[in-house]
Amino acid sequence: MILYFLRHASAGESMKDAKKDKKRPLDEDGIKQSHGMGRALAALEVQPEVVISSPLTRAMQTASLVANELGFENKIQVETALTPEASYSDFVDMLRRYASAESVVVVGHNPNLSDFLGKTIGGRSNPADIDLKKGSVARVEMRRSGGRLTWYLTPKIVSTLQGLATTNSRPKTSRK
Repeated sequence: MILYFLRHASAGESMKDAKKDKKRPLDEDGIKQSHGMGRALAALEVQPEVVISSPLTRAMQTASLVANELGFENKIQVETALTPEASYSDFVDMLRRYASAESVVVVGHNPNLSDFLGKTIGGRSNPADIDLKKGSVARVEMRRSGGRLTWYLTPKIVSTLQGLATTNSRPKTSRK
């Protein structure tokens, strides 16, 4: 299985009221980040069989915008194993339910999504120290003994590369 860990995009500041915070939407930057990351994943020919999201608004919006850019037409699955309160055991149990899929995108929150990624590639007793930035995605090839990180993209890298693709990077010279 190829597993893509996608942290929700920018959604402004956390709210003190937990109920209101669960409904906090993406901000303008988060919407741009999601579209940009979706286009980048499409350019990398990412074709997930399953997209799974936390039920929180900002994660669902990120999942939806990225899925649209990928041309993903199936229903986005909603799992509480991707909420901020979920444990690594919840996450592993959820992955077992989707074990037949070849390619899965999971959309969640920090700090637990970074923790899940670290434990997936480093093991429970020696997790890798990875900080998934908002709107970032990490690609992991799953194996029986765990996972192997093959790449990690941040929205800043994606926007920089997209900007370079639209400008001429050659220095200006005059030829006579």
